[in-house]
Amino acid sequence: MPTFAPEVLDKLRTFDTTTICNVIELFEVRPRTAGYMDARIKACFPAMPPIVGFAATATFRASAPLREGEGYGSVQMQIEHFADLSGPPIVVFQDADDPSVAATVGELMCTTYQAFGAVGLITSGSGRDLDRVRALNFPVYASGVCCAHGYSQILQIHMPVHVGGVAVHPDDLLHCDSNGVTTIPVEIAAEVADIGYDFVAAEAVVLDALRSGNITPKSHAEARKESGERIEKLRQQVSRAQK
Repeated sequence: MPTFAPEVLDKLRTFDTTTICNVIELFEVRPRTAGYMDARIKACFPAMPPIVGFAATATFRASAPLREGEGYGSVQMQIEHFADLSGPPIVVFQDADDPSVAATVGELMCTTYQAFGAVGLITSGSGRDLDRVRALNFPVYASGVCCAHGYSQILQIHMPVHVGGVAVHPDDLLHCDSNGVTTIPVEIAAEVADIGYDFVAAEAVVLDALRSGNITPKSHAEARKESGERIEKLRQQVSRAQK
């Protein structure tokens, strides 16, 4: 099984997903409108803390009866592929039904994935059993909620999927919280983790000034200038590192 430094994942987990997106922009490795899931994918449990993990991908359908086999027969294949990932799995489902006609996941599947080390789940479809899944402390991101499971069946395992406007490949590094889901290019992940603290400190210059109780237009402009200079220095730092 590939390995990924646990301390990097620990650092990434200390930031919210918006900060991760902001820091990735400094590296200019992708357009600012790419790499993160759109507003269709929402946190079912916004109060849960950020999660970081590696995509365990699959496709799903619930709109028609199975012709052969069992609807959840491929869950075993999914959890076996967990061993191929570089760290803790985040299960990612693309719902082949559009619109979604039934829940992709519920208590049983989330409990199964969690027992085998998964730290969360993302689906372009819907979820159910939300109170019971919340009690598991298992983060779920979905496009909606549905009370029934229909003719649920897993179609394909461990292949590229398209969820929330983003192509997700097996073992892609993901960061998720109440703000949404983003991918993190693995080649810059360690630097993103390190620079994140300096980026937060740069933004805090403006926030601290605003919260000081004696802000003026001049002091606000000065704080914004200092913050911008700090962020630009970080941009130049990562630019030099990539050359």
